[in-house]
Amino acid sequence: MTTEQAISADVERGRFEPYKIAVLVPCYNEEATVAKVVEDFRAALPAAEIFVFDNNSTDDTRSVAGAAGAVVFLETHRGKGFVVRRMFSDVEADVYVLVDGDATYDASSVRLMVRRLLENKLDMVVGGRSKVNTLPIGLAIAPATNSCPPSSRSYSGLRSTTCFRVFSRRFVKSFPVLSGGFEIETELTIHALEPGLAVDEIVTPYCARPMGSISKLNIWRDGFRILLTIFNIYRAERPLTFYTELGAAAAASSFALAIPLVVTYLETGLAPRLPAAVLSTGLMLSALLCIAVGLVLDTVTRGRREIKLLAYLSHRAPGQEHPRV
Repeated sequence: MTTEQAISADVERGRFEPYKIAVLVPCYNEEATVAKVVEDFRAALPAAEIFVFDNNSTDDTRSVAGAAGAVVFLETHRGKGFVVRRMFSDVEADVYVLVDGDATYDASSVRLMVRRLLENKLDMVVGGRSKVNTLPIGLAIAPATNSCPPSSRSYSGLRSTTCFRVFSRRFVKSFPVLSGGFEIETELTIHALEPGLAVDEIVTPYCARPMGSISKLNIWRDGFRILLTIFNIYRAERPLTFYTELGAAAAASSFALAIPLVVTYLETGLAPRLPAAVLSTGLMLSALLCIAVGLVLDTVTRGRREIKLLAYLSHRAPGQEHPRV
C-alpha cells in the first residue's frame, strides 16, 4: 500500500498512524466552550492528543478542560503570542493543529486539512472561514501578503487571520515567535509566505459563539496592533525597499525646496532664503543616508533568512518522519 492510499484509508476514521498529531487549544476564560472543543476534536481525531494551554484564566477553564480529557498547561504571561510560543516549544508531534477554544470552528474539517498536509507535504493548511471577515482586522493583512512572492500567495489575505491551522513539524520548530498578542496570526502568515513555504487553504464552516461565551477581541486595539506588526515586519524583511522609499521621499522634498532657490540664483545671481537651502541640503544627505542604511540592512536580512531556512531544512518534510509501505 502506498503512502497516499494509507493516508486516504486513515482519514475516514480520523486516524493517521503512525503520525503523532497534537491539537493545541489556546484559551482565556473559555469555560463555556472548551469542553465542546475538546470533545469535538477528539471525535474528529481519535488518535490525537489534545493540549489546552490556559492563559491565566479567571474562570474554571482549566478544570473544565481537564475533566473533558485534555492535557492542561498554564501560561501566566498574558497574550496569545506568548501562549503559542509555549505551545510550539513544549509539545512534540509530527502534525500540529492550532484552534481557538471558542467552539466557532468546524472540527470535522480537520481531517481533510491533515490529509491535505500529509499528502501534499505542505507546511501549513489554513481553515479559511466561509463567512469572510471584512472588518479592519481582516483587511489589515492584505498589504503584507501582497509584498510576499506571488507564487506563495495560495490563499486569501482576508482569511489569514483565522486561528484554525494545521502545521508540519518543520514549520513549528523553525518559527521564531516574536509577537505577544493577537497579532501572532499575522506573524504566522508572514512566516509562511515570506520564504515561499508550501501552504494551502481549505474553506471551512464558521459558527457563532455559543451563549455565555464572550469574545476577547477588540477590533480597533488589536487591529492597530496588527497594522503595527505588519509595518515592523515590512521594515525588517524589506529594508532596502523601505529605506529607499524614505530616501526617495526625502530627495523629492529636497528638490522641491532647491528648484526655486536655483531659479532665483540664475535670474538674480543672489542666494536668498538660506534656511531653505540648508534644509534642502540636509534632506538630500538624509536621502543618501537612508539608501546606505537600506543596503546594509538588506545584507543583514539576507543572512538572517539563510539561517531561518537552514533551521527549517533541518527537519524532514511531512510524511518522511515515518515512511509507510
